[in-house]
Amino acid sequence: MRFQQDHTAHSVPQSSKRLVELAARVAELEAERAMTLRLAQTDSLTGLVNRGAFSSGLCERLDAHAGDGHTALFIIDLDRFKSLNDSLGHHAGDLLLAELGRRLRADAGPGEMIARLGGDEFALVSHDADVAARAERLVAVLSQQHVIYGRAVSPGGSVGVAVFPADAQNAADLQHFADMALYRAKSSGGRRWSRFDAALRDESERRRTLEDELRRAIPAGEIEPWFQPIIESMTGRMVGVEVLARWRHPAKGLLAPAAFVPMAEELGLIREIDEAVFEAACARTAPWVAEGLIESVACNVSPHDLLDPAFSRKLIGRLAKTALPATALTVEITETFLLKDLALSRRHIERLAAKGVNVALDDFGTGYSNLRALMHLPIQTVKLDRSLIDDVGRDSRVSRLVASMLQAARSLGVRIVAEGVETEGQALFLRSAGCERMQGYFFARPMPADAMEAMLREQETPTPRLAAVG
Repeated sequence: MRFQQDHTAHSVPQSSKRLVELAARVAELEAERAMTLRLAQTDSLTGLVNRGAFSSGLCERLDAHAGDGHTALFIIDLDRFKSLNDSLGHHAGDLLLAELGRRLRADAGPGEMIARLGGDEFALVSHDADVAARAERLVAVLSQQHVIYGRAVSPGGSVGVAVFPADAQNAADLQHFADMALYRAKSSGGRRWSRFDAALRDESERRRTLEDELRRAIPAGEIEPWFQPIIESMTGRMVGVEVLARWRHPAKGLLAPAAFVPMAEELGLIREIDEAVFEAACARTAPWVAEGLIESVACNVSPHDLLDPAFSRKLIGRLAKTALPATALTVEITETFLLKDLALSRRHIERLAAKGVNVALDDFGTGYSNLRALMHLPIQTVKLDRSLIDDVGRDSRVSRLVASMLQAARSLGVRIVAEGVETEGQALFLRSAGCERMQGYFFARPMPADAMEAMLREQETPTPRLAAVG
């Protein structure tokens, strides 16, 4: 009995010690958890709330103020941040963003939430009743000078504003509308602010309607291939076509790519459009190739597709399901893609070339890496950019530049196509300078498949138009 009493008296302090240790460990774990949560919600460069935490925080604030006053969302974007990065380097850009984060935090009013959404884009959520005054203050903060590496810089910034519940009923619409207002401010010259209004609402409704119509248009076959002939310079004969997309809208009529391609890229629909147009174009042009009406069919490829490591394999697979020979297909890629990923572009180009598909470098003459690409990649064709063609034959410097580019491409055994040829003078100069093929409004505008086929079938002898003007 005495032993049991002694044991009990001894065990109590031991239990208490373990409880204290356990409580300390729990507190430690809670502190670590809180720290991890803060880090997960904080932008490492500026110390502001990051995009993920901002999205959830905005929803919480809208719920909390649903029936009490209003909540204003300000989307902030620097106006000349890219030029600063290019001139001073990315580290200087980071220093500017960190300093701007400090200034925005110092300027914040009670209860305001400030976030860095990414890059040079920030957001502020405020319940301040005077939206205009708050926006003006933000523009003033953005316009202040910063000293980076001893150099005073003032990139300035633009602000877009949308207000809950007056403008939007949920967080997604509120952010979308503030973005629209920001875009208008930047389009107006920057260093200013803009508030979402009735005009932007109408634009938003038109855009949403167009989005819905575009999603329906692809399976309905409304996006169709059009064709522009490619002319052989010395004979004037049509030897190929370039495939171009057009949307035959049931109410708005024929729409050019500029009216729907940017939206398709934003919505992730560009690949579906490219595939639909490619298949329709191959089906229509395969008989032309088989009959000898043309030699080649050129198709543009979206940079989004080119960044897919499986792009070339997918294209070869789709081509195999058509009657168009691989040797008749030309895939046009831009220098932008080469600059993004030279190793990936090499794999795509070599894979396509191995199957007999021709590869053309579009927009030739607008960048600095084109000649390197021609020397090190199996590119068979270059397309002179229309910006160079505009002044040939009129500006002696441009004419000499184009002539030297043609000579350099010929020395590498590459075929040259000049696009955007619109005048007789341009056509004559290019032919005399040795440009092998051309396309442009001087010869023919893009046209639907039936019109293109009729023109090709009328071509029993070499087209005399260019030969006649020489």
